Amino acid sequence: MHDSQGLEPLVRGIPPIRSRRGPRRRRPAKLHADKGYDYDHLRRWLRRRGIRHRIARKGIESSQRLGGHRWVVERTVSWLAGCRRLHRRYERKAEHFLAFVGIAAALIGYRRMSTLLTA
Repeated sequence: MHDSQGLEPLVRGIPPIRSRRGPRRRRPAKLHADKGYDYDHLRRWLRRRGIRHRIARKGIESSQRLGGHRWVVERTVSWLAGCRRLHRRYERKAEHFLAFVGIAAALIGYRRMSTLLTA
């Protein structure tokens, strides 16, 4: 599936965000995306949902301005891809795959914390 086709289900699947005061936020305030998401129907959909967007335009803008935000996501995905079991999806059931993603995230967090504490 192309990334642009997965944007709507991804945004719809974000759980309500707990805040200190007031009601829970039901959607993010802003979305940063690279040129792979540069489609008018996605921009309209985000506007209708009240989400501000910063999407680089194909052939017009450079993706460099999004670099700081994008790098964090790309780095995290590469950490998860380092786990052999997650590199290719061997599991048939989504629940099993998500369980392995959770285990991998816990191990990555543990390793990061242990390196920060020993430094």
